[in-house]
Amino acid sequence: MTLWTAADAARATGGHSACDWQATGISIDTRSLQPGDLFIALTAARDGHDFVAQALEKGATAALVSYRPEGVAEDAPLLVVPDVMQALTALGAAGRARAKARVVAVTGSVGKTSTKEMLREMLAEFGVTHAAEASFNNHWGVPITLARLDPAADFAVVEIGMNHPGEIAPLACLARPHVAMITTIAPAHLEAFGAIEGIAHEKASIFKGLEPDAHAIYPCDLPTSPILADAAQSSGATCLSFGAGSEQVRLHDMTRTDAALVLRAQIGQMRLAVRLVDAGAHFGMNALGCLAVAQALDLDLPRAALALGRWQPPAGRGLRQAIHLDPVEGAEFTLIDDAFNANPASLEAAIEMLSQLTPGDTQTGRMGRRIAILGDMLELGAQEQALHAAVADYPALAQVDIVHCVGPRMAALHDALPPPQRGYHVKGADDLAEMAHQLVAPGDIVLVKGSKSSFVSRVVDRLRHLDTGQPQV
Repeated sequence: MTLWTAADAARATGGHSACDWQATGISIDTRSLQPGDLFIALTAARDGHDFVAQALEKGATAALVSYRPEGVAEDAPLLVVPDVMQALTALGAAGRARAKARVVAVTGSVGKTSTKEMLREMLAEFGVTHAAEASFNNHWGVPITLARLDPAADFAVVEIGMNHPGEIAPLACLARPHVAMITTIAPAHLEAFGAIEGIAHEKASIFKGLEPDAHAIYPCDLPTSPILADAAQSSGATCLSFGAGSEQVRLHDMTRTDAALVLRAQIGQMRLAVRLVDAGAHFGMNALGCLAVAQALDLDLPRAALALGRWQPPAGRGLRQAIHLDPVEGAEFTLIDDAFNANPASLEAAIEMLSQLTPGDTQTGRMGRRIAILGDMLELGAQEQALHAAVADYPALAQVDIVHCVGPRMAALHDALPPPQRGYHVKGADDLAEMAHQLVAPGDIVLVKGSKSSFVSRVVDRLRHLDTGQPQV
């Protein structure tokens, strides 16, 4: 399918192309570029112009540039613009303008990407659905998502994030959603906002981009919910709250087993159940918000609930798997990979989930342990030491047998732990990864969680490498 022609892209960006071409995709990275992509030469950690020649060699149909890079032929298929980032934003706006899709935008302190994937799964039940890749939620990720949008798609899911004040509203206005959803408000990026109320106001600015006759969806059980409700009402949209205290999309109850979380919701006179495999309670609230989206879009709610049940946490965001230490004897431990991101709210939710799982009973009669490997939480500002130490007071942590801490900030937690729970404290993830074989035993359940830049994913990788293969039947 042709996504952009040279003429359409030039018209959208105000650029000039000396030759005709047709693009079937959009790429900003030569490592993942596919033949037929339009390569966008963004300037970030590296100048994308340095990779234009390589992109064309790998099959890019054209490149969006502000000048012809050295080593690129004069007749190369280049779309030349004054500023690449501004042109990408314009391309995203044009992609959104021509689309027939109903657009859902998602933001929140926790659960944006997981909720986006839940929505992708749910909406695909009802039509062709386009959604952002990975965590494409910033000033370049949102335009790329919109520029990649198939004009014929039925639904589009756009994830919107922020690090500093004033970031969300412009991206929401670019996406022009028919439905905007806030997952939750929690201490994250406090370094830039100072207080959680500032975070709530920034997240609520997603409602400023709503189309006419749109829906604003927000959680109702938070201390900051009044801020969200005021912003939703001020937008002129139809407001839908979700949570235990909602009269619109109400959480009836949640129960969990070792295999799944079962959420029961009440929407009007209808009672619905969603079964989420290998998911914690925080994912249940995200699923409740997704049901609110289904209600806003006037979808068949029982079908939506069944479709949500097909979603599972991906790697880095709560993926659970058995690691086989001895396939002959059936010796294994359970690894929960939640190493992509962390803040106090998501960490507490992950520990709550760990506390409710039952360790295995090995052939020797030894019961497994609940083990938490926790990396630094970043961007918490002046409160970071206190917020790390406060993890020791999470009620669910009492059910965790041992806690290993990674990073300088997690030293505050290590010092606050009672001695029986106090495991290793290391400066860097590589130090703990080298000891992976000493950290686990058959029957254990091991949670690994930390901010991405704490690199605790390296511990996950090393623990996975302990797998000796699938058990024999």
